[in-house]
Amino acid sequence: MNILVIGSGGREHTLTWKLAQSKQCSKLFVAPGNAGTDEIALNVDISVTDFEAIKKLVLDEKIDLVVVGPEAPLVAGIVDFFKADADLKNINIVGPDAAGAQLEGSKDFSKDFMVKYGVPTAFSKTFNKDSLEEGKAYIDANEGPYVLKADGLAAGKGVIITENADEAKQSLHEMLAEAKFGDASSKVLIEQFLTGIELSVFVLTDGKNYVILPEAKDYKRIGEGDTGLNTGGMGAVSPVPFATEDFLSKVEEKVVKPTLEGLQKEGIHYVGFIFIGLMNQGGEPQVIEYNVRMGDPETQVVFPRIQTDVAKLFKAAAEGTLNKIKLKVTPKTAVTSVVVAGGYPETYKKGDKMDLPEGDKDKLIFHAGTALQDGKVVTNGGRVMALTGMAKTLNAAVKKSQSMARKVKYKGKYYRKDIGQDLLALIQK
Repeated sequence: MNILVIGSGGREHTLTWKLAQSKQCSKLFVAPGNAGTDEIALNVDISVTDFEAIKKLVLDEKIDLVVVGPEAPLVAGIVDFFKADADLKNINIVGPDAAGAQLEGSKDFSKDFMVKYGVPTAFSKTFNKDSLEEGKAYIDANEGPYVLKADGLAAGKGVIITENADEAKQSLHEMLAEAKFGDASSKVLIEQFLTGIELSVFVLTDGKNYVILPEAKDYKRIGEGDTGLNTGGMGAVSPVPFATEDFLSKVEEKVVKPTLEGLQKEGIHYVGFIFIGLMNQGGEPQVIEYNVRMGDPETQVVFPRIQTDVAKLFKAAAEGTLNKIKLKVTPKTAVTSVVVAGGYPETYKKGDKMDLPEGDKDKLIFHAGTALQDGKVVTNGGRVMALTGMAKTLNAAVKKSQSMARKVKYKGKYYRKDIGQDLLALIQK
């Protein structure tokens, strides 16, 4: 098969790396890709939402399978574009259509969907610019902590959590009246704060059948000890020690099955990934959010653990035959540490030259915000690189990942040195 991966981040480098290992993969393209994908595939400088240019590439290169990495083209309707085009409609594509992508594209839609189909989740209320004062009154009438979520896509940064009512009201004002997150915050959900331990479960579905991929825990805050601003993710661990067989069974029965049944009842033929952000609240799953693609940096710990040929897996998802695939997963632990540009998640610089460590089969280097400049790897984003260590124990995997993160060199580099430490403390109790 000739395969195209759409996207340019660490998630896409990981998917490309895994697809490159498949005997079913003849030629591999990434649009637009990064300095890491350039080493194992052919990068094509096309925007992820330039559907006409993607069409030309698919037809010119006789692409058999398209794997959509990020959420933006899914929400913008790339799958609908393929299905409506006579030349593209028979091309296998992994990703939901625009109707399915609303699960991530609109927090309001996804919350209503969860309530309608009995998926356990926190209570919330939605406000817009016209109901801003009602929103402030709602904050005053309830006790903190307060969770404010931009309705639309905000690159993983559209959630604000504060215990202070005045801060919550100020944030609501900035989001609605000052469009802090652009159109994404034209509506804002104020949500019940859930206590517990967070993790993510990933499902791949063909619209009817599904496989549950390895779970992961990520680290969203910029600062150690989970402090500071939200980011797209500073690290991740898989498997998750507190995700017991009993808990994951509850997730399947109370979350996965009702979600897929709900999509079918809504008339949505959903093909692709469902990322379920969960809170383990006293042994019971509560859904924080859905995403309609793999997580980043969770992909960098989930896919290294998958032993099944992922080209076969993705083809089966696109063709509706996932029931014929048996998922094999290594028991090894994977830990990834993300190195970021100085100043991220706020203003940061691009174009700094990088020195990289050597990787091996258990020390994996996944590029995210990187580019090639005069043949040299340079920084090209906020989250620059994810360094994944694999080992039989969590402690050993943490050490491998952190050791590689230390060895990456560029001006202004920052990474969290506490990735996985909370889970190690949990194990040692």
